[in-house]
Amino acid sequence: MNDTILTTTPERRRDLAQFVVVGFLVLVATVLVVDAAGLRNDFAETDPVGPKFFPWLVAGFLYLTAALLSVAILRGSLPEEEGGEDVDLDQGADWVTVAKLVAVFVFLIATVDLLGWAISGALFFAGCSLTLGSRTWLRDLVIGAVLSVATFYAFYVALGVPLPAGILDGIL
Repeated sequence: MNDTILTTTPERRRDLAQFVVVGFLVLVATVLVVDAAGLRNDFAETDPVGPKFFPWLVAGFLYLTAALLSVAILRGSLPEEEGGEDVDLDQGADWVTVAKLVAVFVFLIATVDLLGWAISGALFFAGCSLTLGSRTWLRDLVIGAVLSVATFYAFYVALGVPLPAGILDGIL
């Protein structure tokens, strides 16, 4: 009996389709660089950083990510295959749930000016949670209220973007 073990090196597979992602990253980074090059510093001449810094920083990270991904692709690094979701593919879509979510979203759009973001956002969160299977409506309302008031102030204070206060105008 021959005890020799034949070893062969497996051929490295390369997923060249990932270069589409690399191309997209380079495209977005290039758009950022070109767009930022046209920015002027008229409004804050004493600003040491200027308005071009952050777009160029993001573009630099995108270029770096594209380069590192290219190296990984060429070395044969393959992404881990997805194990799948716990979804029964034989069962059809639950269009009733989709319709309820659309209705809750339309409710938000219709009432945000009248009721304001704080109330409409809380009802939107609770409505989505209940539609997706939650059974604790009071907790959902409280969490929704906290999130919507927090985002109301985050937009107003941090970003300077006022969201509609609605019937709570003067209180918030």
